[in-house]
Amino acid sequence: MRKIIIFLILIFIGGCSMKKESNKGINPFPNFDAMWDYRNPDVTEAKFKEILPLLKNSAEFTYDAGYHVELLTQIARAQGLQGKFDEAHKTLDEAEMLLTEDLKTAKVRYLLERGRVYNSSGFSDKAKPLFLEAWKFGNANNLDLYAIDAAHMMGIVVPPEKQLEWSLKALDLTEKTEDKRAKGWLGPLYNNIGWTYHDMQQYEKALELFEKALKWRQEINDEYSIRIQKWNIARTFRSLERIDEALEIQLALKKEFEEKQLDQDGYVFEELGELNLIKNNQPEAKKYFQLAFEYLSKDNWLQQNEPDRLKRLKELGE
Repeated sequence: MRKIIIFLILIFIGGCSMKKESNKGINPFPNFDAMWDYRNPDVTEAKFKEILPLLKNSAEFTYDAGYHVELLTQIARAQGLQGKFDEAHKTLDEAEMLLTEDLKTAKVRYLLERGRVYNSSGFSDKAKPLFLEAWKFGNANNLDLYAIDAAHMMGIVVPPEKQLEWSLKALDLTEKTEDKRAKGWLGPLYNNIGWTYHDMQQYEKALELFEKALKWRQEINDEYSIRIQKWNIARTFRSLERIDEALEIQLALKKEFEEKQLDQDGYVFEELGELNLIKNNQPEAKKYFQLAFEYLSKDNWLQQNEPDRLKRLKELGE
């Protein structure tokens, strides 16, 4: 479940820089930010590249250098998500050549994507100064959406003892900004910081952040993320030894999945197993651990990163 949240944070941070909230951007070129499919970056890259010929070869549209640079940064991002790091850097080299002093949004997006490519390819030492520059430049030019993004990325590349500091900087700016798009960072940041506190065993603070995240998701009626935040709260209740409250939430989630005929969630089954194990209800615990292993053993990320966790689920379900 937590892995899903991390993915949701990643797919959010592209932001939208077009002047209109629609499927058309300026001139009216396509709003490429609205075309992002983070689950399929190869498809996204192809769609973005289809726009490039329009920029200089169409009598209908006026060339816009800022749009061109921003588009190139997102092509590079799509390439980076596919592990095509050399191609991504070449695309960013092209973008850098087009930058001029007045293209402020384009510049901060260039800095962010160059940093992301370095970070994704294992060069966080080269990424860090780029994210720091993006943070300073975004603040200086009232580009809150991208300054928040930069602070979030700084929280990824700095040592663990500095990560919370940067996450809180991002949250502070998000809570203060008047940029409606930037406000969209609230849910991911509440969640991210909540897990940081949970990892630090500061469970009351974690619960406070997860409850804020739930409230925010309820306000925008995001049903999928509402379920995730409820799971997070229940998981924190378990850490706080509030077992009955945790069990009540997880059973309600299981019932919701059933009533709405949604695909069952292995993470819910895992928690139901853990909670029943704590309550010494062995038959129920075994049943849910079996179900948890059935669903989660198909998860490639867990197979590669948490094999011991899967092994434990299998053993407890036997």
